[in-house]
Amino acid sequence: MLSIVFADGQRGIALAPWGLLAFLAAADLLLSFTRRKQLSYNMAKEIFIGESQNLKLEIPRMPAGLRAQLAWPKGLSGVAEISFTQQADGTGIAEVACRGVRRGVWSFEHIWLCWTSQLKLFEFVPRLEFALEIRVVPNIRLVQSGEIATTVQSALYGVKENRAIGEGAEFHQLRDFVQGMDVKSIDWKRSAKRRSLVARELRAERNHHVILALDTGYLMSEEIGGLPKIDHAMSSALAVAWAAAIGGDQVGYYAYDLRPHSFIAPTQGRQAFVRLRSWSGEQAYSRHETNHTLALSELNGRTPKRSLIIVFTDFIDTTSAELLVENLTILSKRHLLIFVAIRDPEAVTLIETAPEDLDGVAALVAANQAINERRLVLERLTRLGITVLDATPETITSQLISTYLEIKAREMI
Repeated sequence: MLSIVFADGQRGIALAPWGLLAFLAAADLLLSFTRRKQLSYNMAKEIFIGESQNLKLEIPRMPAGLRAQLAWPKGLSGVAEISFTQQADGTGIAEVACRGVRRGVWSFEHIWLCWTSQLKLFEFVPRLEFALEIRVVPNIRLVQSGEIATTVQSALYGVKENRAIGEGAEFHQLRDFVQGMDVKSIDWKRSAKRRSLVARELRAERNHHVILALDTGYLMSEEIGGLPKIDHAMSSALAVAWAAAIGGDQVGYYAYDLRPHSFIAPTQGRQAFVRLRSWSGEQAYSRHETNHTLALSELNGRTPKRSLIIVFTDFIDTTSAELLVENLTILSKRHLLIFVAIRDPEAVTLIETAPEDLDGVAALVAANQAINERRLVLERLTRLGITVLDATPETITSQLISTYLEIKAREMI
């Protein structure tokens, strides 16, 4: 009988901690009970690629230590874990920077909240519906700022206007011939009718054709500075399209990879820029290798009038660039070409940094060889009379617009 009582006492002592734990758990659940969380959010529906917009999250009656996690879609990037700040009225607020890294329409579907109970015994992880759609579009920040318009108008209609008159190819007016003027400018027929010498005054011709040719092949999907090369190229293309529209030229555009995708004939005015912006936002990221022979032959056949053609493309080495160079040579016989290549600044940094191990030495040798082969190809294009721009993403747009203005001023088209 004594042994049975002793066993019952031991069983009671052993079960006591579990009973206490169950009591604490029940008390913790009662203390921590809250209604289903209601999440409100606010964010701009459109983001320029490469830029960030703040996503504002708000939850009433915020639990202590509230955190959240988002399943980021491929085209957007942000922090892995979101922390909320409690306001005086108990509302939890968080602001998250969302950066656009791929063009397209991207959707959030769910958000996971996480907080611990009052006695720290439980962790609540509810999943809430989060139906938010964000559109990532090509970057036109420079266009919106007015910087391009100011630069172009100053160059073409400001201090250079006097140079544009008299040195172009388009008739402007007749004026009396005076000493010091070029004899070749005399209009002999009209001079005979008036019985006094008159000269033709010319001005810089406008209404040129500018074609933006974008290679959308897999090499242009390589990331530089956190964005694919094709998106850096599109931002520059949109900027120069706006400059050309202000400069009075007609702008067309062409996209290709394995085969030509689309060609829009040159159109005058700012309407061309609006169409180009819509068109560029619809271009998909391609996994195909570029067929330069087919694409550039097609472009040559579609542009019978002499035009300024700006080609945005890339290559790996001298061997892969051979067909590209051959077709650009054919295209340059009729048109004026600008070859735009976007240089990776990290490659330059790599060859300027002393390696620390054998892997570093191998990377240094490979990078140095790639840079030398790239230089050989670009030098060859320059000798063919093609204007070559090889610059980093931060400087390519300004260099391209400066080159366009110089070509306009020199009447090279």
